[in-house]
Amino acid sequence: MLTVFMTTGVINPGEALRGFSNEGMITIALLFIVAGAVHKSGILEDIMKLWLAGSKSVKGSMIRFFIPISFLSGFLNNTPIVVTFTPMIKKWCEERGIAPSKFLIPLSYATIIGGTITVIGTSTNLIVHGMLVDYGYDGFSLFQLAIVGIPITIVGLIYIFTIGYKLLPEHKGFQQQIKEDSREYLAELIVEASFPYINQSVEHAGLRDLNHLYLIGIIRGKDRISPVRPATIIQTGDRLIFTGLISTIESIQMMKGLTLRTGTHLDLDELKNGNTELVEAVVSHQSSLHSRTIKQLKFRSRYDAGVIAVHRKNERITSKIGEIVLKPGDILLLLAGKDFVEKHNQSNDFYVLTTLETPEALRRNPAKGRLAIVLFICMILLVACGVLSMLNGMAIVVVLLLLTKVITPEEAKRFIHFDVLLLIASSFGIGIAMSETGLASWIAEGLLDVGKPLGLFAILIFIYLLTNIFTELITNSAAAVLMIPIGLELAEGLQLQPIGFAVVIAIASSASFITPIGYQTNLIVYGPGGYKFKDYIKVGTPLSLLVMIMTVVISYYWWF
Repeated sequence: MLTVFMTTGVINPGEALRGFSNEGMITIALLFIVAGAVHKSGILEDIMKLWLAGSKSVKGSMIRFFIPISFLSGFLNNTPIVVTFTPMIKKWCEERGIAPSKFLIPLSYATIIGGTITVIGTSTNLIVHGMLVDYGYDGFSLFQLAIVGIPITIVGLIYIFTIGYKLLPEHKGFQQQIKEDSREYLAELIVEASFPYINQSVEHAGLRDLNHLYLIGIIRGKDRISPVRPATIIQTGDRLIFTGLISTIESIQMMKGLTLRTGTHLDLDELKNGNTELVEAVVSHQSSLHSRTIKQLKFRSRYDAGVIAVHRKNERITSKIGEIVLKPGDILLLLAGKDFVEKHNQSNDFYVLTTLETPEALRRNPAKGRLAIVLFICMILLVACGVLSMLNGMAIVVVLLLLTKVITPEEAKRFIHFDVLLLIASSFGIGIAMSETGLASWIAEGLLDVGKPLGLFAILIFIYLLTNIFTELITNSAAAVLMIPIGLELAEGLQLQPIGFAVVIAIASSASFITPIGYQTNLIVYGPGGYKFKDYIKVGTPLSLLVMIMTVVISYYWWF
């Protein structure tokens, strides 16, 4: 869209590309690196595990866990926090027989509302700050948003611990479901001595591209072979483990020398060997897997992993695994190599990678981890005291992290979500186009015509609702960029300071609770929690209304 506006002359190239040098956008890029370094340290995760282990009750566990998580999300990007703690919470819940669905939506919501406490709590806050600076205003101070952020965080957490908890469903995680129903997911065939392809490859035996079935493992005595490669040799007595449409097993059962075991009593854990593990991966918004089938992606070769099952909206997709067209939020249960998590932990293809145990390669260096956290805290203090700007503070920390080898340049590049930055930088150009063409002014005048007779309070509600709708339908970042020009036009039309309008827009852009697609963290927990779309509507709508009322009331009385 930016290219269309630039080539048709709606905006000139300088205006179109202004977002790429915006202070807020560059600060977000640096924040990705700093948050990635803190995440890599693993220290916060270890502290939270110990803290959570002392809990005696479910409600007590929620209070002990989500209050510090909300505080953390005020200083770190929400996405890595949810990515880090989702597998930890799932495992903790499963060990205690608690439904993970009681904890995962609260995890997302707690990080969202906690992110409103400081200007670096979410990328949205930094975008609004960067736009205000671009328009010649001072922007936000580090804790300016806390005027609204702290009250909505307190009230939001009280809601989550009481009413919200009762509204949450009790769903088992997909891995639990599949383990319990393995007969419906797996089929087992025994290779007899009469099989004509003994001592020949899987590919030559015609077991590679079967109709509706997918060979994910071979059990040979005490050995486990997985993922199965085309060159793997078949031997007498091998147990071939298939997944897919088990109802179509007849096509392979007709092959001479293969004996079907009706279903299988095999547990998923038995498929693992010393070099493989079970992994859950959620397809991300920015994934290169979108709109392509597992077969087209050559998933086994590309990721060295076999797909056992694919779930969407808490339901298993009942079609040939190789022909499933992947969408954001799909959860894949994989039988993968031991280095899968290390290779793809920072991949844009997956939001969450959950394993049954941490690979040895991911063990942390405690000294470097402590250094990363100390540098981050020092930066926060210097920015809060006004010694450094956020951009300078972040830049200095990133340079120090690289010089001290806490992270490598390659890791720094992996931590940065370039597609997110491209979207944000391009959105700035769209915002300028809205101002240049008079669209922002036209919308602002319309809001004034409707809202003026009702008063400023009603206008603030209209702004909040419009921003929130944009957030649920597109993304939080784009909603903020589109609404700031309108908010500034309204401030000018009413001859008021724009900071109050900017705060309302910043909070409304982040406060996405009603759908799993409006905010990344909601999508991250969507699959692992086994949620349905309606769960977000049921739990998120009251919270959304609470946050809206409090934001508008506080902003109205504080700034106006």
